[in-house]
Amino acid sequence: MLTEAVIGLPDPRLRPYVDRYLGYREHAAGPLARREVAGAFVVLILGWGAPLDVTDPRAADRGAYGTSAFLAGPFDGWCATRTAGEGVGVQVLLTAPAARRLLGLPLGELANRAVPVDRLGGWLVRLRDELAGLPDWATRFARLDAALAARLAVTGPVDPRLLGAWRLLDGSGGGLGVAALAEEVGWSRRHLAVRFRREFGLPPKTVARLVRFQRAYAMVGRTLVTAPVGGAAPVAGPGGPGWAELAVRFGYYDQSHLIREFREFAGATPAALARAGSHPSNPG
Repeated sequence: MLTEAVIGLPDPRLRPYVDRYLGYREHAAGPLARREVAGAFVVLILGWGAPLDVTDPRAADRGAYGTSAFLAGPFDGWCATRTAGEGVGVQVLLTAPAARRLLGLPLGELANRAVPVDRLGGWLVRLRDELAGLPDWATRFARLDAALAARLAVTGPVDPRLLGAWRLLDGSGGGLGVAALAEEVGWSRRHLAVRFRREFGLPPKTVARLVRFQRAYAMVGRTLVTAPVGGAAPVAGPGGPGWAELAVRFGYYDQSHLIREFREFAGATPAALARAGSHPSNPG
């Protein structure tokens, strides 16, 4: 169970790249397993406590095992984590363009993979070790600010056309089609898809689906579900919107489409997640 969680705000100059830091301390007396949903973002865990396993049920070689510090690239399917003991560390949630800039490598090499940080470059290992030796969260967050600012000083910017395409796609809530996106950028659909996937890890059509899903998933975390008498479709809490209405709101064809996407990206229906007390995280 989570015993300590501290949110830190990065230096204002880093806000275009990092929304927030999360310092955590968690103790699990026995094995603790979680299901992590898909996302077009990148999760960086710099931990120094009990190791954990990250497993993609679609392919065992995509996971990371027995590590407390790793990076999970953009995932187009859910994965699972398992740990026991006390875990301590900092989580940094990054948009794909921010991760591309900070890491200095195309995310196509990291998509659908969890990778221990010692395979990604010495600066991340050194940073993890430095954070572990600092006395409190405020000092750790300040060290993160300095380290990330130093990375930005030595890595090149993302291609402005690709960055513009990402912002258009995200700003539309995943509603902008690939043809329209390519026209806005001034590239062919094929060229856009190839470049976008190489730099950001997933093709634009998949990212659009994940943007829609993440927004709907965030709503599930704020929804109390009740099941009407007679086994009818579940609805949101008293006075709230039903799943069909939420499907339309977030750009799905219908309720069935929404449920299929949740099964693929979260491994469960929205009703099941809401009943379980879903606590989504989102890069914003």
